[in-house]
Formats: sequence, structure tokens, C-alpha cells
Amino acid sequence: MNPVMLDLGFIQIKWYSFFILIAMLSACFIIYKEAKNKKIEIEDLENVLFYGIICGIIGARIYYVLFNLHYYLKDPLEIIKIWNGGLAIHGGIIGCFLFLVYYTKKKKWNLLVLLDIIAVSLLLAQAIGRWGNFFNGEAYGRVVSYDFLKSLHLPKIIIEGMYIDGFYREPTFLYESILSLIGFLLLIILRKSKKIRVGQLSGTYLIWYGVERWIIESFRSDSLMLGPIKIAQLISFLFLVIGIYLLLKNIKSNRYYKKERIILEN
Repeated sequence: MNPVMLDLGFIQIKWYSFFILIAMLSACFIIYKEAKNKKIEIEDLENVLFYGIICGIIGARIYYVLFNLHYYLKDPLEIIKIWNGGLAIHGGIIGCFLFLVYYTKKKKWNLLVLLDIIAVSLLLAQAIGRWGNFFNGEAYGRVVSYDFLKSLHLPKIIIEGMYIDGFYREPTFLYESILSLIGFLLLIILRKSKKIRVGQLSGTYLIWYGVERWIIESFRSDSLMLGPIKIAQLISFLFLVIGIYLLLKNIKSNRYYKKERIILEN
């Protein structure tokens, strides 16, 4: 699979960068739409998105590099070449979250309200972003046969793209993309409920993505490792625990999301 989308000679535009950009723009659109419904000032939201995205990208890169130091220490300049791949979504979530904690404390906003607005869009962004991994030959699974891939009724381009390093691989990127899209639709439906409470959308996101990623990592063969442990499964377990806590903690809360304005202030 050719990772280059467009070669202009003096610069190459790669599919990975393209899909990451589309993922970010799609997430921003969903966030803007919800923020408008809640009558949140656009200027405030622009600051959150601008710095949140930057911190997310930095966090995603640092996370990936830390678990691949043996490679990047050989050629430190590779660290800045994010267009070649190597952004870990867990690192991105952590980086963005740390910024939001800082920013909401500074502004004296309710962190959970802001997280609920952002959480819904994340699964859509993740569903789109996985296609960047596909074109980069990343996020693949175990060695399988051509007949196995054909039995999944996959388009020819995906089957051919799953031929990596001399073997056909299971399209775990596709599994995760589909599950993330389903999770996004679920959160959209939940967000319309008159009985959804502050913090529960964030909790549902963490539970869904925690379980989703745990399952997908069981099939992946290019996971980031810490000894014998798959880092993504460890983080996914933490996400699941935190998500259940948020869901149960707010189950008796009287802070509902209704049609009227839900302000950010605590």
C-alpha cells in the first residue's frame, strides 16, 4: 500500500496526515455543533480546541516514542517526523486531558461538562484516524490467509493493503474503526436523552473504548509493549475502571442535560 497520497516533488502529502486532519476536523465540527446548542462562547471553545489538539498531538507522539526508544535513539530526528506514523491515541487522550484539567481550573469551569462535549466526538475521530494506520501499514493483526480475508467480503484494496512484510494480516484497524463508529452513534443517541447526567457521556466513552481496545489488542501483533504486557490493554483497563466510576458516581446526581443552557462554570 502506497502511503503517499500526493507527490508534488518538493513535498509529499501522505494518507496518514490526510486522515488525521479529517479526523480532527470532523471532531471539531461535532464539538462546535454541541457547544452552540449549549450556548458556549465560540472564542472560549476555539482556545480549548486549538491548545487541546496541540497537547493531544504532543502527548500522542511522546507516548509512542517512549515505548519505542530503542528505535528513536538511533535517529533522534525521526521523533519529529510524525507524518511517518507513530501517534498513540492513548497518549493523545492523556495529553489533551491534562491540558483540559489545567484550563478548566484556570477558567473555573466544570471539567466534566467540557469532557462530555468532547467525548462524543472522539470516537468519530478515532474511527476515521484508523484509516491513516491502514495506509501506513500499521495497527494490523495476526497472520491470516488470503481466503480468510476474502471470507470477510472485504474490498480488494483492503485485502491488498493487508499484505504486509510478506504475509496477509488480520485487519484489526478495520475492526476498531467499525466499533468506534458504532460507539459514536451510541453516544449521539445517549446525548439526546433527557435523563443523561453530567459526566455520564464521558464515563460511557471510557467504558466503550476501554472494552473495544482491550478486545482489539488481543488480535493485534504490532502493539506497544512493556515487557510481556500490552500497554494499550493496561490503559484500557484503567479507562474501564474510571468509566464505571463516573457512571455510578453520577447516577444519583440531579445535574441533567436538558434543552436549556448547561453552563461550563462550576
